[in-house]
Amino acid sequence: MLTEKIKKLLMAREFVYVATANPDGKPNAAPKFLVKVEQNFIYLIDYVSGKTWENIKVNPRASISFIDNETLTGYQVNGPVDLISSGPEFNEIIDEVQEKQLSLTVERIVKGVQRGKKHSNFEVALPENGVVLKMKMEEIVEISPTGKLQREKT
Repeated sequence: MLTEKIKKLLMAREFVYVATANPDGKPNAAPKFLVKVEQNFIYLIDYVSGKTWENIKVNPRASISFIDNETLTGYQVNGPVDLISSGPEFNEIIDEVQEKQLSLTVERIVKGVQRGKKHSNFEVALPENGVVLKMKMEEIVEISPTGKLQREKT
């Protein structure tokens, strides 16, 4: 079952690419901070000033893509997206974002020191005007290195 495989692969990363389209079909793809995967939902953080947010307000569907670097297998997750900007669910996700940000920031600083790298920005920051993107996994597509597709409806 692809759904469980996707959940494990997603939780091993901090960012994924989210593709949306405006009503005229103009595409937009941008990296987003991945907070968590729970049941059949993917929670991401976005700015309320970007194209992804604008597109989802008028066309509430998106596609997430990423690759498993070990197997060179690509994945696409498609489904409807809810914008959550306040309330108990929003507050719960923001608390989780802050925990994940702290962990990721410490990890980046330690790795930077170990490698002797100097970075101008080690911190992963929560946008001041942030919104939670709650995407329902409706369809998962696995793309093998040979181009073979496997589709699964969830």
